Amino acid sequence: MSGFAFSSLDELGDTHGFRKVRTALGVTAFGVNGIVMPPGYEGFLHFHDTQDELYFVHRGRARVEVGGETREVGEWGLIHVESTTPRRVSNASDTDDLVLLVVGGKDGYVERDGHLVDPERDLPRRQAFGAGG
Repeated sequence: MSGFAFSSLDELGDTHGFRKVRTALGVTAFGVNGIVMPPGYEGFLHFHDTQDELYFVHRGRARVEVGGETREVGEWGLIHVESTTPRRVSNASDTDDLVLLVVGGKDGYVERDGHLVDPERDLPRRQAFGAGG
């Protein structure tokens, strides 16, 4: 195991449905899938026992039904749903595919544990980047 892997959703499949990102890249710390829905596809109302989900709309428009509310979310949109909350994500477009990246996990956030390999070189740039500079 090399500690890293590269791929793309295109490399992981060429049909509608799930693209198994976690398996293909060897991710073990959290769940992650790509999902490609055809135009007009209605998703499934579902929930999880313990796994929260974060949906990222890469391409297209998602229709999200959650908490008695329905919303459309466009490209670059984010949706977080706690595990036991029922949700349905569908393709809101009648003409274009919907491409999502879905990350799932449980047991909470890991506090900041990142470290710069070369702080002398990179710390000023990192601080400026975090400040919007």
